[in-house]
Amino acid sequence: MKKKTVKRLFAAMMVSAMAFGLVACGGSSSSSSSSETTAAPATESAEKADDGAEEEATEAAASSGAEGLTIGATYYTLQTEFCMRMDNAAQTWAKENGVNYTSYDGDNDAATQLGQVETMIADGVDAIILNPQDADACSACVDAAVEAGIPIIGVNTMVNNENLTAYVGSEDVSAGEEIMQYMIDYMGTDTFNIVVLEGPMGQSAQLQRYEGITNVLANYPNIEILAIDTANWSRSEAMTLMETWLTTYGDEINAVIGENDEMALGAREAIEAAGMDLPCIGIDGITDAVTAVSNGKMIASDFQNAEGQITGALETAVKCVNGESYEKENWIPFEMITPDNYEEYVGRY
Repeated sequence: MKKKTVKRLFAAMMVSAMAFGLVACGGSSSSSSSSETTAAPATESAEKADDGAEEEATEAAASSGAEGLTIGATYYTLQTEFCMRMDNAAQTWAKENGVNYTSYDGDNDAATQLGQVETMIADGVDAIILNPQDADACSACVDAAVEAGIPIIGVNTMVNNENLTAYVGSEDVSAGEEIMQYMIDYMGTDTFNIVVLEGPMGQSAQLQRYEGITNVLANYPNIEILAIDTANWSRSEAMTLMETWLTTYGDEINAVIGENDEMALGAREAIEAAGMDLPCIGIDGITDAVTAVSNGKMIASDFQNAEGQITGALETAVKCVNGESYEKENWIPFEMITPDNYEEYVGRY
């Protein structure tokens, strides 16, 4: 791209203006955060340390080919731990590679995300990272970027548009299969009843994780789904839904399948409040889930590598901008967190 050449003239100035602390994400409204901040060293030794770090960052940025680029990202939400992990990792990567990075909270709304993509296009970004709310409704985001001649890389959740430049994520069908099979093995029987907490309807993770669950259940005709409904990845919504199911089905429920950890944890809160003890399993490996596995409140969680996904998406974006070869699809495996290995996942994201 022509503007990339211009930006490289200012790369050194951009890197020297960068701070070295992690910028925390937050806020409930659609908002943006920049990777560039400034900080004043307190002492001469601190200045020397900063100088050394700046030199290392400059060298790393130059070798990656990312220095001076502008990359924008829209996440379907920044109100869940997993999406916040991606955004924080992206900000860290941007600092280390001399990239001007701006992120947006899509507020779980495809129309909002389209508006954010249009804003990024108007701002002249070099590439766009798309974490779509809806596989079909967010197709318009891809169309807008392609029409503007800007690479758009999908991450974590999929969009149904063949013109997407590339995709980096984990295979959600396999995650659904893994948690369902783990629950069956844990139960030690092929005859029991479950309830299933689903993600936002129409999102690729919801569709594919449920597909994985049913793939396994096809081999176990005596396992019955008593109830299935969406709790929108929300702990509080899952708690309310589980309360309703406990009232309706009571002791008929033998186990809980959550398509993510937040919902599995919300269900567990309702179960404990009712004075019951039912096995719960989820997906993502968020902090509270690792703790819950360690103390027996969840039997397992399928770890999803937020840092690996977003870093892969950003690196792919840089390759696209620079005209280098890249993988059209990059799949990062899930990893099951169990009572035997949970310590390995403390602090990982």
